[in-house]
Amino acid sequence: MSDDAQDPQVDQDDQDERELPIEIPFVGDLTDNEGELTERLLSVPPGGECTLFIDSPGGSPYCAVSLTTLMILRGVKATGIVAGECSSAALWPFAACQRRIVTPYSVMLFHPMKWQSEEHVGLAEAAEWARHFGDLEMDMDKLLANLFGMDTSELEKWIRPGRYVGGKEVAEAGMAELVDLDAIIKRKNG
Repeated sequence: MSDDAQDPQVDQDDQDERELPIEIPFVGDLTDNEGELTERLLSVPPGGECTLFIDSPGGSPYCAVSLTTLMILRGVKATGIVAGECSSAALWPFAACQRRIVTPYSVMLFHPMKWQSEEHVGLAEAAEWARHFGDLEMDMDKLLANLFGMDTSELEKWIRPGRYVGGKEVAEAGMAELVDLDAIIKRKNG
């Protein structure tokens, strides 16, 4: 038997570590990290808690809806903290969080979806893609408004033509809690 197995403090430390919410960084392009992010979210037990630290310019709308769906269907109780940027596709997982935290330095870009294709497609396929993309954009805008608990028309003012919104304004809109980093620094240094 190892020394660790006999030490009750080691067992207590392991137990305390297991009880802390899982911390998941949503950093960089979500699409580039989708496999890892999906795996990390699946490591949260259904109905379990986690904390997302977000600094992302976004990614694919399909990645956004996939991660958001996973969080919702598994009943993940997530706290989302915008440590830097939470833009574009990163907005959906943030909106799916039960608790959302921003700072005065947080920034979010709301904009219409952007269609990008590097493939050679025929006219008929391009027309079908455009139709599908239009439907997807409307549905995802409705989902985002619903997740944030706001009217689609209010959110639309930020989406079109595309607007950077700071943490203070997001908090004033009732979409997140504002944490004042300067006050924390003053208390720490004071």
